Amino acid sequence: MSQADTAEATLPPLLLVGCGKMGGAMLEGWLERGAREVVVVEPHAEATRPFSGRVTVCADAATLPSGFHPAAIVLATKPQQAEAALPAFGALAGAGALVLSIMAGKTTTGVAAMLGGAARVVRAMPNTPAAVRQGFTCAFAGPGVEPGQRDLADALLTAIGEVAWVEDEGLIDPVTAVSGGGPAYVFLLAELLEQAAVEQGLPPDLARRMARRTVAGSGALLAASDLDTAQLRRNVTSPKGTTEQALKVLMAPDAWPRAMSEAIAAATRRSRELAG
Repeated sequence: MSQADTAEATLPPLLLVGCGKMGGAMLEGWLERGAREVVVVEPHAEATRPFSGRVTVCADAATLPSGFHPAAIVLATKPQQAEAALPAFGALAGAGALVLSIMAGKTTTGVAAMLGGAARVVRAMPNTPAAVRQGFTCAFAGPGVEPGQRDLADALLTAIGEVAWVEDEGLIDPVTAVSGGGPAYVFLLAELLEQAAVEQGLPPDLARRMARRTVAGSGALLAASDLDTAQLRRNVTSPKGTTEQALKVLMAPDAWPRAMSEAIAAATRRSRELAG
């Protein structure tokens, strides 16, 4: 079965553990793809209210429906909660369910150990544009994951955007730093553009609209273009013009190039630290 065919097929029974922003975005994507049997373990009722009547909600593992056997267990809890939360799902994982973990920093072997050792784990790092089905996810299939389980993980992740697979799990840490945290860096750019516009005398409402639309429109152009990003930048930059003057400041060795390099390195280190 091709990836496209898998994505369009009705999804099998699913168990979602954690329904925060990312868990909720994934759940909405699955429901749009035709998921008919989803059980959500989430102690905070407010988080699952948007899905009322469409999924079964349980406060904890002890209240799961009798006889429920999910094809996949999706772990969307905070990594700091993993050690306490995961062992309760060990029996389901040991019975052959795929485990798809989106917990930052937690390795496939670490997740499997918390589930009792027999779990087949796919580790993935999506990002928040998943909320509008424009996410980007990198995934890694751990030991023992079968081709059909990888196809299922791919179907679950393509419901929220584009998916890429890596063969080296260590690459998930810089992926976390770049695409996982990337939306925050882009939002910071919009925030700083807005502030700078106000500093130059533009009305706050206009500054906000201009900054947000400039970032969003540039992203749309980038997505639609086959040109290298450096060429797209050059296309905006007239010799001896205003943009060139701004870029001289931003592209100075101690400005954006150094700041971005150090930022991604710091985030990558933190991802590795979370593995324990």
